[in-house]
Amino acid sequence: MTTQPGAAAEEESVIDDPRRRRAILIAVCIALMAVIASVTGLNVAQPELAVEFDASQSTVLWFINLYTISLAAFLLPFGALGDRLGRKPVLLVGLALFGAANVAAGVAGSSEVMLVARLAAGIGAAMIMPVTLAVITSTFPPEERSKGIGAWTAVAGGGGILGMYLSALLVDVASWRWLFVLPVALVLVAVVVIVRAVPDSREHTEHRFDVVGSILSVLAVVGLIYALHEGPVHGWSEPTTVLGLVGGILAALAFVGWERRQPAPLLDVRLFGRRGLSSGSITLLVVFGVQAGIFVVLFPFLQAVLGWSALRATLAMMPMALLMMLASGLAPRASTRIGARSTMAAGVLLGGVGLILMATLVSREDGYLSVLPGMLAMGLGMGLSMTPSTEAITGSLPRERQGVASALNDVTRELGTALGVAVLGALLSAGYRNAIDGRLSGLPDDLADTAREGVANAIAAADGAGSRSDLLVRAAQDSFVEGWQHAMWVGAAVMGVLLVHVLTRGPEQS
Repeated sequence: MTTQPGAAAEEESVIDDPRRRRAILIAVCIALMAVIASVTGLNVAQPELAVEFDASQSTVLWFINLYTISLAAFLLPFGALGDRLGRKPVLLVGLALFGAANVAAGVAGSSEVMLVARLAAGIGAAMIMPVTLAVITSTFPPEERSKGIGAWTAVAGGGGILGMYLSALLVDVASWRWLFVLPVALVLVAVVVIVRAVPDSREHTEHRFDVVGSILSVLAVVGLIYALHEGPVHGWSEPTTVLGLVGGILAALAFVGWERRQPAPLLDVRLFGRRGLSSGSITLLVVFGVQAGIFVVLFPFLQAVLGWSALRATLAMMPMALLMMLASGLAPRASTRIGARSTMAAGVLLGGVGLILMATLVSREDGYLSVLPGMLAMGLGMGLSMTPSTEAITGSLPRERQGVASALNDVTRELGTALGVAVLGALLSAGYRNAIDGRLSGLPDDLADTAREGVANAIAAADGAGSRSDLLVRAAQDSFVEGWQHAMWVGAAVMGVLLVHVLTRGPEQS
């Protein structure tokens, strides 16, 4: 890596004491866990939130999505501010804002307060998430950096499922308000350790901060993620969805044009010509998209097809999450032995095999055991591919720009997640509707129309189907399985294309 201005100052922040590095790693992973768990936590409490605030389903979804959108939108600007102002102070301010916002959400008495609290929590999370990774990559020596990144990716990859399980447990045994106790507790622990162990590091530059690039990046991310969230729910032809998509694309194009002309850009887009940065970003985009799409498919399968509770369905995801976290920690050793590109390729191949297994083995009769082998292969594959992909991205930018590198890594994951939910969710819905159309003969039109909306709608409508209720339930469940298979085969094809890309354009072997 070419030494950049300020690199010497950054080298001074490298920590040689193993015990202090361990404390730093624990602190940033705890902070990251608070952010990741909050992404999925409210999903399990949607009915309770609707009753508590007398809110529509649309408003409840905004409780969830506003946090995700604001988190993704401000990642790049705050990652760059962490480089410019100092990573430790930005991290501590982000934790303070995030903790206060979660306290406000936990005691909220109206939808308006909840929405403002979730927006503030997302902004605070955007200050935390990129800086946690930047702290690792800027303070760990090169020989230890991949291990730290492996631990970070383990939490980032599996933390959402662990957070969802704990949230489901809290909702079952207490109330939805307790969902905000865990993030606040994690924040308090993280702050104590960060104040004591984490050094401050920053970029030294005479150039002005790229305000225009920051604004354009926010507009681009907001527009694209908003469209990806709203399109599957309200339709892709809805004016607000079209406006978000077009606005996001135009802002992204303007961002690229602006950044290419700046002496000190927020993100030097020419760096995407490097194999490590481009292949790492594409791999994370696809892998997180497939993971998010699988969750969209798995939860209705476990709940509507198998009849499991939300808590039991979330617990069923744990083997995949734990194996993903384990593989993320083992990936640095694999990269050392066989190279980063081979490790990424092995992970992508295993992920594709997992999708094929889920497409071919899934059945209503065999239930959970029919999808478990595919889930395990996916968990192992994702863990192996995430760590070298993240290291390829952060390694493409100099040490003093690690906040931006980390933010780019995080934005890629968020965009991939939104894209995967939209695409695989749409494929599942289309496959389900096509399959159930041939199984609705003899049913009244209104009942058939309800059944076409989704498997949960069909099962709820079965009470009004009289003697044909059992037939309607079986038809909906079998149609869902067919839609599942369609979505999994498309996902496997995408992973196949990604495998070819990694093998031909992946990072150079170490």
